[in-house]
Amino acid sequence: MRQRIIVAMLDGFGWDYWEQSAMPNLRRMAESGRIVRGSAVFPTLTNVNNVSIACGCWPETHGVATNCYYDQASNSAKFLEDASFLLCQTLFTRAAAQGIKSALLTCKAKTLGILEKDVELGLAAENLSGNLLQRYSSPPSMYSAEINYWLWEAALDILTNRPDIGFLYVHTTDFPMHRWHPTDKESLTHLRRVDEYLGAAMRKAPDAALLATADHGMNSKTTCLDLAKICAKRGRPLKYAVSPVADRLLEHHGGHGGVSYLYLEQAGEAEDVLNILRSLDGVEDVLDRKTAAQRFRLPADRLGDLVVLADRDCVFGSLEEERIILPAGYRNHGSLHESDIPIISYNLDDKHKPARQLKYNFELTSGLFGQ
Repeated sequence: MRQRIIVAMLDGFGWDYWEQSAMPNLRRMAESGRIVRGSAVFPTLTNVNNVSIACGCWPETHGVATNCYYDQASNSAKFLEDASFLLCQTLFTRAAAQGIKSALLTCKAKTLGILEKDVELGLAAENLSGNLLQRYSSPPSMYSAEINYWLWEAALDILTNRPDIGFLYVHTTDFPMHRWHPTDKESLTHLRRVDEYLGAAMRKAPDAALLATADHGMNSKTTCLDLAKICAKRGRPLKYAVSPVADRLLEHHGGHGGVSYLYLEQAGEAEDVLNILRSLDGVEDVLDRKTAAQRFRLPADRLGDLVVLADRDCVFGSLEEERIILPAGYRNHGSLHESDIPIISYNLDDKHKPARQLKYNFELTSGLFGQ
C-alpha cells in the first residue's frame, strides 16, 4: 500500500510564529522527524511560493512570479487566478499519473484556480457551492482565524471517509498573521488550534507522512511608497507599477507589498529611474529584469523592467499621495525580510525522503511522485 501524504501549507507561518507558539503535536513530529529553518522563494508572496511547493520547483520552471500582473494589451493590472501561467506539471498531475487520487483544500479560490488540474477533490472556502457546501456548510469569513479551523475539519473528514485519497494538500489563509504578532494572545490561540488539528490528522491517518511549511513570514510595516507617483513627480513617469502581492483580499494588505515590478516608458530611462529609486528611504535594492531573474530564479518574461525590493519596514502600493505612514498594527510581506520559515517532515518512508539537506520550502516536496 502506498503511503498517504499530507502537505500542510501554513500561509504566513514564519519562523517567529513557530518559535513563539505552543504547538506540542507539531513539535513532537518535528523532533521525531526533521525540522529545518529554511527559506521561502522571493518574492515572498502566496502564488509564487504555493505554486513552488505544489510543483516542487523554482519559479523559473513553473512560470508563476506574482499574484498580480501587468497586462500590456489592456494597460492594466490583473489578478493571476488560473493556470494560464503554469509551465510544468504539479504534484497532483504527477500523483494522478501513478494512479494516486489527490485532494486540494484551500481557503483561497485562486489556489484552486491555478492548481486544480488532475485534482480528484478540490475545495475552496472562498467559493464553495453544490455538494461540498451541503456537506461542510457555509465557511466562516475569509477575514477570520475560524476559516482555518473549518478547513481542517474538512481535511479530517476526508482522511476519515476518503481512504482512496492518497495525497492531501491543505492551504490555510494568512489573515491571522496579517492581524496578529507572534506573541499576541489571539495568534497563540490560533496556532494552538491548528496544532490540535494537525495532531488529530495524524491520529486519523497514522500511516501518513506530514510535510509542513509556509509560503512566507510576516512583519510589521510602518511606511508605504507609491513609486509611480514618486517617479512621475521627478520627471520620469512609468508605464506601469505592479504590486505583485496584491490580490482580491484587500483587507489583508490593502494591495500593498514589499516588492514592485516597474515597467518603463522607454528603455533609455532606466538609469534615471534607478537613481530616483535608490535615493528613497524604504527602498533596499533595485534590479533590472535579467539580474532579478538570475538571482531569484524567476521567469524573466513575467517580471517588470525593474524589480524593486523594500526594506523591512516599507511596502509599495498605489496611493493618493507619494508616501503614507501606515496604521499601527499593519503587517505584510513580499520582501526578503519575510523569507524565514520552518520546513518540517514527519513519518516519511524512505521512498519519499529528500536526498539532501533542505534549504527552500519547495525542496520539501520536490521528490514526491517522481519528477
